[in-house]
Amino acid sequence: MSKLQKIITAGIVATGLCAPMASAEELVLSSWLPPQHPIAQGVIQPWATSVEQVTEGRVTVRILPKPLGPPPAHFDLAADGVADITYGLHSFTRDDRFLRSRIGQFSFLGDSAETTSVAYWNVYSDQLDAQAEHEGVKLLGLFVHGPGMFHNNQRKIESADDFAGLKIRTPGGYIADLATDLGITTQFMGPGQVFEKLSTGVIDGVTFTMEALKAFKLTDHVTHAMHIPGGMYNTSWFLVMNEDRWEDISEEDKAAIESVSGAAFATLAGTVWDAADSAGAEFVTGTNVEVYDAPQEVLDAIKGFADKHEAAWADAVSATGFDGAAALTELRKQANP
Repeated sequence: MSKLQKIITAGIVATGLCAPMASAEELVLSSWLPPQHPIAQGVIQPWATSVEQVTEGRVTVRILPKPLGPPPAHFDLAADGVADITYGLHSFTRDDRFLRSRIGQFSFLGDSAETTSVAYWNVYSDQLDAQAEHEGVKLLGLFVHGPGMFHNNQRKIESADDFAGLKIRTPGGYIADLATDLGITTQFMGPGQVFEKLSTGVIDGVTFTMEALKAFKLTDHVTHAMHIPGGMYNTSWFLVMNEDRWEDISEEDKAAIESVSGAAFATLAGTVWDAADSAGAEFVTGTNVEVYDAPQEVLDAIKGFADKHEAAWADAVSATGFDGAAALTELRKQANP
């Protein structure tokens, strides 16, 4: 309820025109993924339902049928109060405000979205003070997807040289830098644009998880899918609420919402993504896509560049007063128990 609405309601009650009555605080959530996507259907909607349940109906979340802006705008939509709640990828926000969040994007983090998501929440929110990087919003959740893979329709990647010249969509951030190191021509676009660009030959492939081949109907336009243990990369995701709207909520309901957010939300998101990756892998077995493990030469090349980027990131984080190297070691430890 806005301040103006509160003033009007208080005035009506004070003059005796109506009896005092409780009303639910409705929060508007802008969702940009297709409604049938595992995250939209299996994470965002259940979380919204759980908020209403744990607050006993005092707070409700209404998910809009269409997003209020493109995917890269969603953090600022919440920070600026255009939407009450949004989710998205840190790498979509193409500036330096989320430097420490990049810990969730590196190569070889873990093979399970669930354990890696919980580790990401634990380490980024604690050791790296994630809330401080999310100005203007209340940080409700963090998660990562399953191991990032390399999909293309030109050739099997058997050596590091085979990456050269391929036109590949990336979600920005670390994987865009890594791909450039490997000689790839990178293109940034939202996931909803990938089908069109891939099917028309604008791009040769995409860095995505296994589930995306099914979710975005790409199997007719991809011939090779390369798996890297622990992921060639990952993506870091946020769930945030406008700071002023958060302050409108009672302390009791804030505590209730936090009980289904944070680590609980990371567990939910990771579990759903693991299941979606498994379903995607099963689906792909019935197609002509060749799924294979990256050869050692390719792994060595990726690791060489990955080590360089991790060291540079740790130095940048150190300059802000945080121990990035120790945090990354701890994240990998928790993600691979």
